Amino acid sequence: MEKATTIILISFAAFVFPLIAGRLKVSAVTLEILFGIIVGPHILNLVEQSELLDFLAEFGLFLLMFLSGFEIDFGNIEKHGTKHLAYGAAAFGITLGLSFCAANILGYGPFIAFLLATTALGVVLPCLRNTRRTVTRLGQFILITALIADFLALVGVTIFALIQQHGVGWRMMNIPALFLLTAVLLIILKRIVWWRPEWFERFFSANDPSELGIRASLALMFIIVGLSYALDIEPILGAFLAGTVFALVFRHRGSLEQQLSGFSYGFLIPIFFINVGLSFELSELMKPGILMNAVELIGAAFAVKLLPPFIVLRRLPFREVLASGVLLTANLSLAVAVATLGVRIGLMDPGLRSSIIVLAIVTSTFAPTLFRILAPPLPAPSRAVGKP
Repeated sequence: MEKATTIILISFAAFVFPLIAGRLKVSAVTLEILFGIIVGPHILNLVEQSELLDFLAEFGLFLLMFLSGFEIDFGNIEKHGTKHLAYGAAAFGITLGLSFCAANILGYGPFIAFLLATTALGVVLPCLRNTRRTVTRLGQFILITALIADFLALVGVTIFALIQQHGVGWRMMNIPALFLLTAVLLIILKRIVWWRPEWFERFFSANDPSELGIRASLALMFIIVGLSYALDIEPILGAFLAGTVFALVFRHRGSLEQQLSGFSYGFLIPIFFINVGLSFELSELMKPGILMNAVELIGAAFAVKLLPPFIVLRRLPFREVLASGVLLTANLSLAVAVATLGVRIGLMDPGLRSSIIVLAIVTSTFAPTLFRILAPPLPAPSRAVGKP
């Protein structure tokens, strides 16, 4: 009966929350996390975490990271040269420096500094998509900055964790080994596509009954995720690399992007966010100092993210620059994953992890809403006269 209740409630929530979010002008992600908290074991106790739910949530997280790399517009990046990459790298460099300063002031170490520098791609991507700003200059800056932040912060955390667990030794070569294997796979795919482009035409057809495009995307994702597991590296890094490889090889993806996004955002990714709410332990908030730690971390998260866009994007309107900093403040999946890893390897206690989850919930709740106020959705593109 518990499994039936879980499946029914989560299926209903995944369907109805985007409709409610549109009317309330908030992110569906916010509602999904709050729903998980409410129906979870600490309030209504209607839904419990299970192996099936954890598997589906992890699958949703992999898809979220895959789509984060998949949706990078490399054609647009090439069109503007290295300008977007330079802006994103500069913004992250400033953010990381401020994060180390903030972590030191609050009495934390480098691990928390990397955590403060992360950005919730799972919040940024849907928000940019919903406001139709993904391919705009502002949207590309936010997306690339978020990607660089999560990628480099994840690499930094992975290196830090390996050193903490195994010291400086041969295991440090696992990370460059993963990048090398991914680069080899990229070169092989590009060569095959160059010599046999007709083999891949079905991938991007809207009328392919076998859905080869989705199958190929998932196969590539799980291959690199599997390599990450084999090398004892955080698998979400592998999922992101897989999406990046696909975006580099196939610049024009036809209907595949819509099909894969619909498949992912329609069900599996919402399950991940609901599961984040289910795993939140309210009892930890009752302990002395936990809420104050959360308030301090929230203040630090806003401080380190709001300043860099004003340094890098001086030519854009004030509201848009402020909006970019606000949206980049959002922390969620990677912050929670990093906090969980920190507890597992002894770098933080469960109470600090609870403070970080509060940080993730608050920033991922308010950042998209404030972004929509400061940078409202662009009008939908008008159809050409005489065309359906």
